[in-house]
Amino acid sequence: MDITHNRPEIFYPCVWSYKVIGEDRDVLREAILVACAPEAVEISVSRSSRGGRYHSLEACIEVRDEQMRLAIFDRLRNHPAVKILF
Repeated sequence: MDITHNRPEIFYPCVWSYKVIGEDRDVLREAILVACAPEAVEISVSRSSRGGRYHSLEACIEVRDEQMRLAIFDRLRNHPAVKILF
């Protein structure tokens, strides 16, 4: 079975958005900056949980190709402060 049929076609370069969720907003922001370095990234607070324990940040960055997009994803996914990433 070829699963590539269901994958969207992405045209590079393009602006890509990552949603990063964790407990410490400042640590998440730093993780995003490090994962995207040396490229410029726009970070915005998406929302916080009702109790304020979890925070969601959105990171928008122009990616040159799939390799760059996946490398940033892997760096974020492997950061200990990141609980959920999509």
